[in-house]
Amino acid sequence: MRTWSKLALIAAMAVSASAAPDKQLLVVSSPGSPGSTDEAQPRMDAFAAALSAKAGIPIAAVYDPSDSGGAKRFAKAGLGIVSLPFFLEHEQALGLHARLDAVQKGRPPLERWALVAQKGRIKGADGLAGFTIVSNAAFAPAFVRGSVLGDYGALPANVKLSQSGAVLSSLRRAAAGEPIAVLLDGSQAASLASLPFASKLEVVTRSPPMPADLVVTIDSRMPARDWSAIDRALQALPSDPGGAATLEAIQLDRFVPLDDKALAAARRAYAKVP
Repeated sequence: MRTWSKLALIAAMAVSASAAPDKQLLVVSSPGSPGSTDEAQPRMDAFAAALSAKAGIPIAAVYDPSDSGGAKRFAKAGLGIVSLPFFLEHEQALGLHARLDAVQKGRPPLERWALVAQKGRIKGADGLAGFTIVSNAAFAPAFVRGSVLGDYGALPANVKLSQSGAVLSSLRRAAAGEPIAVLLDGSQAASLASLPFASKLEVVTRSPPMPADLVVTIDSRMPARDWSAIDRALQALPSDPGGAATLEAIQLDRFVPLDDKALAAARRAYAKVP
């Protein structure tokens, strides 16, 4: 009996240890954004510390600027802040569950993407034949062709998509008459008028309003109780001076309830692209 009791105690201890929650990993990924993982780590650490303190749950955070790198990091993560194109590209494969809209500093909750080309050159989708569309979202072709440009019309078969964060040089080439159009996110489009060659460019079309970034969970690694605490903490961070400072350091303003209709519209348009 003593032997069995000892074995039962050891087994119970093992089960308890395996059931204990590990530190939650939060992955931040917005392909095409500037900075490297190492450069961003101090800000990630500060953000994770503020969120951990507010939620009462140990959280670590890491930034990855690449599509493939960000996707790989989700293999061990239960939580993330990702761009909308990243979300739509990996929602099914990674099991991402959209929870909140992450609002960028100085921007509205919903953004409109803008396709920019040389002034007077493009009159419709057919006019993009032979063009290269440069964008930090080009890693997600269905997002560009469907979610952003679906209402503009079907793009010609010979349109190329080029993944690049070199927005300024691409806009300069477009202004000079090269067959290039540049797809800008909301914050990039807001700065267009400040360019010295802005008069040589024009916005050809704009997307419907959609979230810029999303807070996501992988539910198999995120207990409901943990998410409830993290949800409250994220939405409370802006009211805390330390939390607000950590958000500003990663160019975020606040977290707001998910706009289900805007996300659903972007998802439907994305799914229409073969």
